[in-house]
Amino acid sequence: MAIAIEEMSARTADAKYVEKAKSLPSLIVSADSHVDEPITLWDSMPANLREQLPQLMSYPPDKRPQGGLDPKQRLLDMDRDGVAAEVLYPTVTLRAFATKKEVQEPAFRLYNDWLAEYCATAPKRLFGVPCLAVYDIDVAIKELHRCLDMGLIGGLIWQVPHPDLPILSGHYEKLWAAAAEAGAVMNFHILSGFNYKVGPTAKGMEKIRGSVNIKTQDAVTTVYDLIWSGVFNRHPKLKVEIVESEIGWLPFVIQQWDYYYKRFSKPGPAQEKFEIDRLPSEIFSEHFYATFMDDFVGAQALKYWGDKNCMWSSDYPHANMTWPNSRTFLAKQIGDLDPARQKSLLSQNVIDLYKLKL
Repeated sequence: MAIAIEEMSARTADAKYVEKAKSLPSLIVSADSHVDEPITLWDSMPANLREQLPQLMSYPPDKRPQGGLDPKQRLLDMDRDGVAAEVLYPTVTLRAFATKKEVQEPAFRLYNDWLAEYCATAPKRLFGVPCLAVYDIDVAIKELHRCLDMGLIGGLIWQVPHPDLPILSGHYEKLWAAAAEAGAVMNFHILSGFNYKVGPTAKGMEKIRGSVNIKTQDAVTTVYDLIWSGVFNRHPKLKVEIVESEIGWLPFVIQQWDYYYKRFSKPGPAQEKFEIDRLPSEIFSEHFYATFMDDFVGAQALKYWGDKNCMWSSDYPHANMTWPNSRTFLAKQIGDLDPARQKSLLSQNVIDLYKLKL
């Protein structure tokens, strides 16, 4: 079984980096890993609502590590990979962000209850992020507090909102305020909401367009809307995490935003009125975090940019994961960075962001 799973992984050990991996910090934490929801998760929901949800799956043991469903097996897999702790996101439930209010709210409550029980197996190693239905912001705030009380961290909302509820709108103001007051990070994971995966499955070149062009565009739009609409002027304690969108695009895009902010902020006929009064790069540095996994270009930028804002992720147990060779894979990506930067990227940033007690 183990051989089949390791062959499935896109990351295999490279002998020349095995030795370099030994010099990495001993403590590493994945800022983005996943669970596999049980196929019975939504059985208690009425049939007419349950049939509108994405189909939950049972993965054969020879096709996927079983730790996504079984937390005790997960801990063994983490030990094998040298990972001290993980921040956990859903798998199939991500697609439920594209369902209706009456479906999403009860489905997310059931998922959050199950996730809290899963993480309770090892509360100093497993840290779950709850899903929040944000059609009704008062309901979302109530669920956020309920989940924080259960020991979960942050709050995951859709990255691509329903067209009637854009992130630019004032709809979310009470949620930003509640999250800031509670010290809860707002999380935006790829493939959550009304994204390119909703609808017919793309084929050929269109599959790649979605996986790269549109996926990155979705992340750019989320960061842009949050920064330029002045959210952080109004909520200076709010923290945001952009999850599984990689990081190589960030320094270039933020550099361009800075350029145009300075260009059109100057007094004169071309001057524009903005909702922000400082550089986008300053806002990003103070309020945003982003995860990286397989991003060699982004890793090179970490030598001079982003080491206080970026965090490594393994993506376990998905096919894209770095398990069971995460340390060797990290040696390829950031093995040449100085130890202080490595420590920030591999554990300290995520520990500080969520105030984790390992």
